[in-house]
Amino acid sequence: MSSETPPREPADTPFGVRLQAAMAEHGPLCAGIDPHRGLVESWGLPYDLSGLERFTMTCVEAFGGAAAAVKPQSAFFEVFGAKGVAVLERALEGLREAGTLTVLDVKRGDIGTTVDAYGEAFLGKDAPAAADAITLSPYLGYGSLRPAIDLAHATGRGVLVLALTSNPEGAQVQHARLADGRSVAGAIADDAAADNAAARERGELGSIGLVVGATVGSAVADLGVDLPTMGGPILAPGLGAQGATADDVRRVFAGALPQVLASSSRDVLRAGPDVAALRARAREVATQVAAITGA
Repeated sequence: MSSETPPREPADTPFGVRLQAAMAEHGPLCAGIDPHRGLVESWGLPYDLSGLERFTMTCVEAFGGAAAAVKPQSAFFEVFGAKGVAVLERALEGLREAGTLTVLDVKRGDIGTTVDAYGEAFLGKDAPAAADAITLSPYLGYGSLRPAIDLAHATGRGVLVLALTSNPEGAQVQHARLADGRSVAGAIADDAAADNAAARERGELGSIGLVVGATVGSAVADLGVDLPTMGGPILAPGLGAQGATADDVRRVFAGALPQVLASSSRDVLRAGPDVAALRARAREVATQVAAITGA
């Protein structure tokens, strides 16, 4: 990690380029903002709109300018209705003002005009809840995400597509084989590689990434998921509270370690509610991940 703070890339620079610079500056950590009931109450806050707001803005203050990226989980805001979504929008705006990249965890997936609307909601130039990248679910077919992917490229934003998740139920779909023998997860990686081809030719990190759990064991190798050729960022949940070790990360992401952006929520958030303690824990985890990935 660099000890100096370079100026942030302009907003029309591709997301992958901006993320690569942020990872070099701060370390490869995506700090989560997950205001679920247990965490909010563990901070001594009420689980209501006031507690949501206090929790969220404390995280914004702690992580803004201190992490490569920050990932709010949209569901924990949506549960409070329109006023909760307004808090989410404030968080995204605050992180943007701090020069920190945001990955909004919404896991949207649909077809036609609907996925187009989802894209405009989060990736469009006038998006009310604008994020630098969003998570998407490809299980109506990777091609169904095309409107959002094309919009992300047009606006300098990114998407992170679910490929190999660590929940046991995921294997039922993600490990399945297509008629050509490829796994579903492998095919998704191949499609993302095609969308990142131009960035790879320029020697850049692509803006179309995957979500791959650090706890998936040998699945990447067993299923033929070509992460290095995919060429985009790999959002990797599982470190810390979910139990993935340094050896797990090296084994799962062998050959693609420079692309890994480790996602940590509970492990970092347990350091709250003190802002300085949260910031220190985020930096500590980022340093640990950088040592694992060689960033």
